[in-house]
Amino acid sequence: MPPEKSKPTDWTREETDRVAIEIKKRAMTDPEFRALALSNPHAAVAKFNSTPFPTGYKVRCIDQAGYNVTVLLPDPVSRVEELSDAELEEVAGGNRVNINA
Repeated sequence: MPPEKSKPTDWTREETDRVAIEIKKRAMTDPEFRALALSNPHAAVAKFNSTPFPTGYKVRCIDQAGYNVTVLLPDPVSRVEELSDAELEEVAGGNRVNINA
């Protein structure tokens, strides 16, 4: 018998994919489920899966009607200080290192 999972954050990629496929399948034939998936994906998943999405999962279902563009933004970075003129020279190759063989 496989070990039980200790918490929902242990979902595998296969489990996530299986749930996504089930959402699509049900949304194609059940208008009420489709509306729920669009408005509250976590509640929609709870209709057929006893294990909720892991904490921190952001799930969004998008209707194919119309034109949609989804842009996945990178993680934010802290503000980068500007380089001094000397640092710019170094980066731009202002310092030369001669290696004589």
